[in-house]
This record gives sequence, structure tokens and C-alpha cells, in this order.
Amino acid sequence: MDRSKEISDFLRTRRAAISPERAGLAPDGRARRVPGLRRDEVARLAGVSTEYYTRLEQGRLGNPSPQVVEALSRALRLDTSEAEHLGDLLLTRPGSVRRAPIRPQRVRPGLFLMLETLDHVPAFILGRRTDVLASNRLARAVLTDFEALPAQRRNLARYYLLDPQARERVGDWERIAAETVAILRLEAGRHPDDRRLAELVGELTLLSPEFPGWWNDHKVLRRTHGAKRYAHPLVGEMDFAYESFQVPGDAEQTLCVYNVEPGSRTAEAVRLLRSWVTPPTVPGPAVEPAARGDAV
Repeated sequence: MDRSKEISDFLRTRRAAISPERAGLAPDGRARRVPGLRRDEVARLAGVSTEYYTRLEQGRLGNPSPQVVEALSRALRLDTSEAEHLGDLLLTRPGSVRRAPIRPQRVRPGLFLMLETLDHVPAFILGRRTDVLASNRLARAVLTDFEALPAQRRNLARYYLLDPQARERVGDWERIAAETVAILRLEAGRHPDDRRLAELVGELTLLSPEFPGWWNDHKVLRRTHGAKRYAHPLVGEMDFAYESFQVPGDAEQTLCVYNVEPGSRTAEAVRLLRSWVTPPTVPGPAVEPAARGDAV
């Protein structure tokens, strides 16, 4: 990833997205040739010189201080995800090494056991690049059977954007797909040299008609909670309230749980789906959880 271009494009698009009124600036009578704020207005709001901000937006400046990054975030009215992304782009943190992660991600046995325990709702674990590292039976029944795919193809963004089934099954598909692209954007700022992420972006650029436009919007998102709707071919529409949790001990793994309102139509649909996907109990040797996951 070209860091200078990423800095330039992100600052330019965020500057264009905020009006002078929203930024708290009084009209100055000057004609506006660009949408949003001018560079000198951002500089004034952030307490830096126009020359300094211009060089920063052009990617021609070294690492600014955390105080400058914080001031820019306030001036541009960035939300939490956007401010985090700006810090990833502009700051080289002490002791950090900005290179592609080389070790494959593995899910520890205790987390596999947790997914087994959560067999009454869909649940799965995401890693870097929205890779699906593990999933329970209900998650595979509601979304798609990730375990039937090669380990390198188990990816939520690839499913949403490239699987024709997703467009039919995922409610409000356009919003969900665009949000997933924003999550990848946040990842790209954190791991600019991740070769596999670059390959995924290239694949989505070539194969998804919508992806290039969303990617070039430079929107970023850290997903924490929200609502999802799925139209299942067997049980019909299901509404979930999802929650995302950072896995203790591994900041790059996220547990996603699709909660169900007790007594709701969705609860009954999930109960039926669960009865269909749960195999009958057959006595036999226990399977070690550690043997059930492929590293990606």
C-alpha cells in the first residue's frame, strides 16, 4: 500500500465530507470551488499552518506528533474508527513493526469449546482480513458452510461480495457489503504490507462491481454490534442482534455472536434450523477441539 497516497486520499475525502457549518465556521463570503472544507480551514481548526497541513495531506511530511493527529481528528469531526485509522496512517508507534503478519492464525481449543457451547445461536471467530477462523453449525447454516471451503477461501468479505447466494440471503446486502469493505480499509491502515490482504483487495476489485467505488470512498469501520437479517431458504427471514468481542489474548481475533430475541419468530426459526443441522448423538471417541481448525 502506498502510504503517502493513502494519507492524501483519506484526508482529502474526510475534508470534503464535512461542511463549514458542521465544523463551526462562520460564512466568509468566499466562493467555494471544492466540497467541504478548504485546506486552510482545516489547518486553522487544527491549530497548524496551512503549509504544514498541505504538506501533510500531500503525504510529504514525516511522522506528526500524536497531538497533531488528535487535533486533526477533532477538526475533521472524525468518529472513533476514522480517528484510529488516521493514527494508523500517520503515526509510527514505538516498538511497532509495520510489516505483513507472517504467522498463521490459529484458534485455541478453549475457543472451539466456546463455539460448541454457543450451539443455540450462530457464532464464529474472525481473524485478520475478515478471515473466518472458526464457526459453529448454526453460523454455517445461516451464512454459508465455511468449513467446506479451502482454508485460504474462508473469508467473510469474499462471501458477501462474491458469493451469489449472499445477495439473496443477506438482508440489506448493499449496506452490509459496504460496511465490510470499510472494515477491510481499517485493516489496510493497520497492516499496510499485508500481502494476503493486498491479494484479497485485488481479487475483489476485479470480481465485484461495487467494491472499487466503496474502497475508494475511504470509509472505515470497526464493527462492534448491530442488526442483521437473513432470508434462509428453509426457515424464512431471521433477525439477529449481533455482538462482537475481542478475543482475550489475541487482539486480532474477534468473536461474533448473533443473538436472538426469546419467543420471537426468529427464535422458532433458529430452533428448527438447529434441529436439522445437529447430527444424532452416536457414542464414540471424543474429538479434540485442537484438531478441528485449519490455520489461515
